[in-house]
Amino acid sequence: MKCLLLANESAEVLFYWTDTEFEQRVQEQYGVSQEEGERLPAFEDSINTLFAPIIISCSTMVDRLGDNYTSFSTENNHIYVLHQFEECLYIAVNGDGDETEEDLKRKIFVMKKLTEIMFGMVTFSGALLRKELRPQDTEQRNRLWKKLRSLLETYSRLRENDQSFLVEAVERLIHPTLCEQCIEFLERRLVQQINSNMDRMGEEVLHAFILVHTKLLAFYSSRNASNLYSSDLLALIILVQDLYPSKINLDETSEMAEDSLQTLEAPTPDPSAPSRVFLESKECPMPHSMYCLPLWPGITLVLLTKIPNSHVATSVCYFLEAFVKLEKRLCEGHEGAAAMRGQPSVQEQRSRLEKLIKTWAGMDIQVSGQQNFKNKAFSRSGSGFTSDLLPSCRNMKTQLCGVYRQFFAAECMGSSQRLAPHLQERALSMVQEKLMDWKDFLLVKSKRNITMEFPGLIHFIYVDRSNGQMIAPSLNVTDRTVSELGKGPLADFIKKKVWSLVATAQRYLQKGYATVTLRDGDYFYCYFLWFENETGYKLEVIDIPSSPDDGAPVGMLTCDYYRKLLRYYSKKHQNEVVKCYELFTVHLGVIPNEYILQHCSQLARKLWEPTRIPLL
Repeated sequence: MKCLLLANESAEVLFYWTDTEFEQRVQEQYGVSQEEGERLPAFEDSINTLFAPIIISCSTMVDRLGDNYTSFSTENNHIYVLHQFEECLYIAVNGDGDETEEDLKRKIFVMKKLTEIMFGMVTFSGALLRKELRPQDTEQRNRLWKKLRSLLETYSRLRENDQSFLVEAVERLIHPTLCEQCIEFLERRLVQQINSNMDRMGEEVLHAFILVHTKLLAFYSSRNASNLYSSDLLALIILVQDLYPSKINLDETSEMAEDSLQTLEAPTPDPSAPSRVFLESKECPMPHSMYCLPLWPGITLVLLTKIPNSHVATSVCYFLEAFVKLEKRLCEGHEGAAAMRGQPSVQEQRSRLEKLIKTWAGMDIQVSGQQNFKNKAFSRSGSGFTSDLLPSCRNMKTQLCGVYRQFFAAECMGSSQRLAPHLQERALSMVQEKLMDWKDFLLVKSKRNITMEFPGLIHFIYVDRSNGQMIAPSLNVTDRTVSELGKGPLADFIKKKVWSLVATAQRYLQKGYATVTLRDGDYFYCYFLWFENETGYKLEVIDIPSSPDDGAPVGMLTCDYYRKLLRYYSKKHQNEVVKCYELFTVHLGVIPNEYILQHCSQLARKLWEPTRIPLL
């Protein structure tokens, strides 16, 4: 009984996803016709009818009270979680008890992240986001919604089964020699050859990385590239897993025996067709082309390229930010010179905007409404920088987002705007040749990444939050798959304990606790968060600020909590680089507390060195 829905202020559904149980319940409630060709539109009408009162009541509360409710439960124990992002309302529902309010809130924030990855700055405008999510062409809309639903289901699968998505950090394959060889290969051979080839059609490879299922083998960024944040890398792994989903099974008749890995059967997408993705940067969401090239089942090469005209995004973002600041100050009651405080001079802004619009006009990109804004803001007969300028200011924001959309929307990607197929094939064959002797080892290594050496220690997860990476022993729960914890019911039991520990620790972290120790029957849980400088010297403990109840969940994918935490801590250590680490452990309860704490300290020291491998 699950559902996720996006709607605008007009109570129009922009996207929805339901599981089979929720769909059946709605059909029973509204008597949806089962005739082929009528079922889908009829069901969408029923969804509109079901959620319209909630959406309208939310809009009314925002208009009259400037506030909204964030969650409620019904008599039949259905939980509703709501969150407003600009003009868009997200609603997540659970009726089977499988998800908590925090789970639903996380799902909403992940869905927001996925829309940002797919549409970039278009998400800043409700009107334009509506055009993206609800294309007039029904077939196009069905394809888009199918893609979004598949991404959401892929995320849910990874969140339920993959430790890296449990703690929202990238898991590395631990093999320093091979990792360094692959990084050097990506830099000196692969990326260099592609970027020097004339058939790259104006594109430039900025990032290249190799994944073994969801684990990162090697990562290279060119000198011209902006930093690729861990939140974006995790989102890209979701996209890769959606294209090439993998599942780990055991085939006892194979040569690899208990370590064999098989890939789920899935329709093979066209590897030569890139996806348009928008990645976070200091300036704005920057457009990239993403090429997912499957080397073998379970092993993928990913290339992220800079596209022609990407500099336009920076210009658009500069003025969009200026209009956002102006709108904010006008809404706060500032007028005249006070409305422009903290920004370049009025004449400078005006001159730069006019030059930019002329440049766009030469590229057949029209910006309407700018003359109206200029007349009101700058002419003697205009009102100047007063509240009367707000409608024109908001219109200019929409126009700028529209320019961004015209340049970079996925539908604008022509078949000629991509790396030549023979160039992609060459890249694929080069990496296959490099890793041919390693492929079986890598697939096994992805399930035997690291082992435990401390008596009584059942499981641990170590996270370097400074670079968004984690290390943990494998957790396999199928009846035929063996891991460090055994197989089948035992591993599944421990897995539930680990998932429970992480959820508990994150709840306490939101309240400002950096250390948690608790006993659960025969098991003892520990959680630690601490800070160090670059040399490994542990820095003093501080009071961590608690998060508001309606704030983003703790994590890196949803809204980078740890980046904000590092900025907060670094204010007191401005002359040194501050690192942040986490350690989750599960011990047998019979182990004395002093030994448990000693294990945790030794484990953290042992794992400190491998994190220095320059993967990111």
